[in-house]
Amino acid sequence: MHDVRQGRAHCRLESSVPELPDVVVYVESLARYLVGRRLDRLRLVSPFVLRSVTPPVEQVNGLVVRGAHRIGKRIVLELDDDLFLVLHLMIAGRLRWREPGAKPGIGPRLILAVFEFEHGALYFTEASSKKRASLQVVAGRGRLFDLDPGGIEPLDAPLDVFRAALGKENHTVKRVLTDPHLFSGIGNAYSDEILHAARLSPLKLTQSLSEEDVARLYEATRSTLAAWIARLRVEAEGRFPEKVTAFRAGMAVHGRFKQPCPVCGAPVQRIVYVENECNYCARCQTGGRLLADRSLSRLLKDDWPRSIDEL
Repeated sequence: MHDVRQGRAHCRLESSVPELPDVVVYVESLARYLVGRRLDRLRLVSPFVLRSVTPPVEQVNGLVVRGAHRIGKRIVLELDDDLFLVLHLMIAGRLRWREPGAKPGIGPRLILAVFEFEHGALYFTEASSKKRASLQVVAGRGRLFDLDPGGIEPLDAPLDVFRAALGKENHTVKRVLTDPHLFSGIGNAYSDEILHAARLSPLKLTQSLSEEDVARLYEATRSTLAAWIARLRVEAEGRFPEKVTAFRAGMAVHGRFKQPCPVCGAPVQRIVYVENECNYCARCQTGGRLLADRSLSRLLKDDWPRSIDEL
C-alpha cells in the first residue's frame, strides 16, 4: 500500500486558484496602483480572453480608473462613463505590474492582455493552454451585478445568515463552503484550512451539523480568512503581489499530504476527486477515521486502512 500512496503523493492535482484572501490583496494593490490613473490603452494579446461583445473594448481607452473591488472571485475595475472591466482569473490567471521600461519577464505565450498606463503596465497572464481566464467589458452597474453568483460574504455575514446559507442544501460541508451561490470567494484551499480550524470532517453533511458545530465553523471561517488576508498583506510589503498560489508554507493541511499536522503531528490525509483534492487531519477532524479515496480504496480493497492508527 505504501508504494501506491507514495506514487500519488507527488502528483498535485489541483492548480493554484486565487481565492478570497488573494483576490482581496489583488484588489487593494490595484486600488493603490491604478485608481485615479488613465488607462491609455487596453491591448488584447489573446482575442479569446474577451468574453463580451458590447460595449466594444476600445471604448475603455482613455478612461480613468475610479475604483477596484471584487465580486466573489472576480476582480472589477470601475472606469469613467459607468463602464467596468471584469477579470476572472479562474485557475491559472494572474496579474503582474511592471514599471515603465521594465521587461515583462513573462513568456509571451502567457500574456492575455496588457493594460497600458503612463506610469506602468498591468499584465493579465494565464499559465495554461485551456484559456479559462476571462475579461468582460460591462456597461452599467446593474449589468455588473448580474455576474454576482449570490453567495454571502463570509467576513461580513452575521451568524444567523451564515447558518441559513449552510442549511440551504444538505451537502457535505466542503461542497457547501466552496459553492459560490452560497459563500463568496471560498475555494478548495481555504475550505481545507477552515475545516481543519473548525475540527470538522469535510464530508460531514451540513444538515447534520449541531449548533456548536455551526458556531465553531463560523468562527473558523472568519478567523482563517482574516488571518490569511493579514498575512498576505505583510508578504506583499506594499508591492504588487507576484507570488499568488493556493499552496503556502504556512497552511495547516492544504497541499500538505503526509506532512505532520501542526496541531497533533499526525500525517495529513487527502481525498482525490476529479482534478482536485481535499486535505484533512484524521485525528483532528474525523476522530481518527480515514476517509476513503475512491480510486485507492477500490484498488486496495481490504488493505485500505480504517483509522490513522492502522495506517
